[in-house]
Amino acid sequence: MCATYRALCRHGYADLTMQDIADEWEKSKAALHYHYDTKRGLLLAFLDHLFDSYTDRVTDSGSGTPRERLHALVAAALDPPRADATRELRTALVEVKAQAPHDDAFRERLARFDRYLHEEIRSVVGDGVESGAFRTDIDPDETATLLVTLVNGAHSRRVALGDDAGVPAAIRSYVDEHLVAGATTR
Repeated sequence: MCATYRALCRHGYADLTMQDIADEWEKSKAALHYHYDTKRGLLLAFLDHLFDSYTDRVTDSGSGTPRERLHALVAAALDPPRADATRELRTALVEVKAQAPHDDAFRERLARFDRYLHEEIRSVVGDGVESGAFRTDIDPDETATLLVTLVNGAHSRRVALGDDAGVPAAIRSYVDEHLVAGATTR
């Protein structure tokens, strides 16, 4: 998986070959094919690997106020998965996402990320509504859909424009001004 990560960063999805991955792995292409028949199969396994890392990193800690938990959850979802996460990797992952409309297996794996984040956010918002920390007229499901969409948009903006400046602060403001009980909305 580390070799796939490095090869994706170096070559992007479109130009990536099994040989590129084998070169990063320092094993033969035949050894790589022993484990994975195709580039597609390897990349699907790579998405599974990324999902496991994502769920370890982006999870509700359960400690703190619902507002603090929600801020921490969104911040984790917005942060790159590794300190060395490069623009090249983010670009390659956008290229992988572009396969989803044409490939059910890619679509399903990518949808897992959204479903997981949606459920984590929905749970925290639901806890906040139930405890009175968030407004009682807030729909946790709709709020989770909005925040997941904003996180995905921030990732796309980071790749397309090289910048997501202001997005984390805008999400924090939305939470503080529209969700928190007793907050005055603009």
